[in-house]
Amino acid sequence: MFERVTRQEQADLFIAWMAISISFAIINIAPYGFLYNSAPVVPLQAAIFFGIALVTVGIGFILHEMAHKFAAIHFGYWAEFRKDDFMLTAAVLMAILVGFVFAAPGATLIYSRDGAGVTRKENGIISAAGPFINLILCIPFAALFVLVGGITALKTGSILAAVGLAGIQINAMIATFNMLPISILDGRKVFAWSIPAFILLIGSSVAILFGTYYLL
Repeated sequence: MFERVTRQEQADLFIAWMAISISFAIINIAPYGFLYNSAPVVPLQAAIFFGIALVTVGIGFILHEMAHKFAAIHFGYWAEFRKDDFMLTAAVLMAILVGFVFAAPGATLIYSRDGAGVTRKENGIISAAGPFINLILCIPFAALFVLVGGITALKTGSILAAVGLAGIQINAMIATFNMLPISILDGRKVFAWSIPAFILLIGSSVAILFGTYYLL
């Protein structure tokens, strides 16, 4: 299966993964950006935040894009992820300056093998595959969070509990952002294909995202 991931695609995925992981690590180190952060950076703490971001953002981002890719291949198309250098640079700079991440690291581009266009249904299903896999990923991260002790473990500084919680929130965040029905985001294509599917995906994403923040 993964022999269909080209070398160029692997390189683009790796660079995008590093950039967004750095961005998410920065907003945990300096929530309002380094312009308003007077506290010194603790190297060990920074390394821990970066490690958590690598695992949680990495898994969520890469599997999101691979879900798009292999859904497109299922319908007989070719698809490859391509990074967006401008958006990656902007994401890191925004995290540094104001403590906010606008994570649009690139897109999975779909190519027709015979010149025929992607149908609305196919486009909707391919687009829904990414946010759907992020919602599925919330389950193992939630299981990890509960198994290591949940909120109690988090308060004692458990790294595994932090990974579990971050995994839930980041995957829900990725799904929610991508399901917005605007511009080139997945939500617009899913909405054009099936309003019930759109409501189910964005409703679940928002509920999980705000539910975890509300409970904590």
